[in-house]
Amino acid sequence: MEIILPLILGIVISAAGIALPGLINMTAAKIGLKEGRQRAVIFALGATTVVFFQTYIAVSFAKFINSRPDIIYILEEAGLIIFASLTIFFFFIAKKKKKKKDKEVVKPGSRTGNFFLGALLSALNFFPIPYYVFVSVSLSKHSYFYFTPLFIFLFVIGVVAGSFSVFYLYIVFFKKVEHKTDFFMENINYLLGSVTGLISIITIIKMIRNH
Repeated sequence: MEIILPLILGIVISAAGIALPGLINMTAAKIGLKEGRQRAVIFALGATTVVFFQTYIAVSFAKFINSRPDIIYILEEAGLIIFASLTIFFFFIAKKKKKKKDKEVVKPGSRTGNFFLGALLSALNFFPIPYYVFVSVSLSKHSYFYFTPLFIFLFVIGVVAGSFSVFYLYIVFFKKVEHKTDFFMENINYLLGSVTGLISIITIIKMIRNH
C-alpha cells in the first residue's frame, strides 16, 4: 500500500488537473494532426520531463512554499504575463501568419525541436507548482500524503504517468477523427487563445481576491 497509494494519487490528481483542454494538450493534438503521432509523442515526452521536475520541486518544498504566499503570488504574476502574451499571439499574430502562408507547405518540425517545444511550454506553465503544493499539503493533513523521500518520488512518477497518459489520449483521439477536424484546424489558434485568455482571467480574479 505504501507503494501503490502514492502512484495512484499521482495518476489521479495529475489526470484531474490537465484533463480539460489546455495549451499543452491542444498543442500535442495539433502536432499529432500535422506531423504524426510519433512527433506528438516526442512533444509529450518533453512536456512530461519538465512536469517531473516541477512536481518534485513543488512537493519537496510544499511546506515552505505554502507558508510563503508571497512566492505563490510571484508565480501567479509571472504566469499571468506569459499567458496574456500567448493570448495576444494566438488571437492576432498567429492568425495573420497563417493567412500569409496558406499556400506554403508545412514542414514537420524535428524530433529534437518537438521535444524542446514540449519542455518549453511545460516550463512556461507555472500553475502545476502551486497546484501540487496545495494538493500535497491538503492530503498530508488527512494522512494520505507523507513527506518522505520514497513517497514523494513515487507520487511524482505517478504524476508523470498520469500526465503523459492524458497527452497521449488527446493525440490519439484527434488523430482518429482527423477527417472531421477541418474546422478544428482552421480555428485552433482561437481555441488555444481562448484557453490562455481564460487562464489569465482566472488568475487575475484570484489575485484580486487574495489582496
